[in-house]
Amino acid sequence: MSPLNKQQDIVFRRTPPSLESMGDGQIVFAIVPNQGLNMYTRQAGQLFKTRFNKQREGDAFDNIEVKGIMTSNMIRYVKQFRDYRSFSHNFTDDLDGNEHFLPWWSNNEQTSFRTDAGYLVPFNMTCHKLIFKPPDLDDNADNITFAIKKIDDGDNTTDSLCTYAYETTFVDHTSITINRGDWTADPTVEAGDVVAISITASHADIVTSAKGFYITSVWETEIII
Repeated sequence: MSPLNKQQDIVFRRTPPSLESMGDGQIVFAIVPNQGLNMYTRQAGQLFKTRFNKQREGDAFDNIEVKGIMTSNMIRYVKQFRDYRSFSHNFTDDLDGNEHFLPWWSNNEQTSFRTDAGYLVPFNMTCHKLIFKPPDLDDNADNITFAIKKIDDGDNTTDSLCTYAYETTFVDHTSITINRGDWTADPTVEAGDVVAISITASHADIVTSAKGFYITSVWETEIII
């Protein structure tokens, strides 16, 4: 048998191999506690590892955390993956009892659903969390209702997607977090929609002068290449 057609022996170990214990091109399998089956190979004097997941009944394959091609020390994604993206909605204003739409690209909130208060969604997105940090409030007992609204692709009608009413006394400069399950409905928008976030205070006296509000939204995003 020629060297090109020679099959390499499969090596199994109970402990992970070290760089020094392997030769270039060698492949070793080892079961590592709390990790499962790993494959190791040494190439160009470096040790590489790949972790394998067990196949569940009914599944063709387990989820792979990263799908891509490594070229020139860079991973290029080739199909689909999920990640988390955050947006700043900070603004400064004398918040009254009217609905205010949060900015995506500036620090000026709006009292209507306008371009700088909306985001054209490039991929399906779900609000993973919304973090809100109030300033020195003049009336900490006032409630705030948070809302996510959208305009579907193909029309110009504003739809209410979900709301969350914070009815606990605010603590100045102390953030609150609204998680995905806290909204009245699933906060998911689809590619092509325009999404907006608004807040409405229960009373105009929540602040009596212009003050700064810090707001960050985190979105689980389904990236399709």
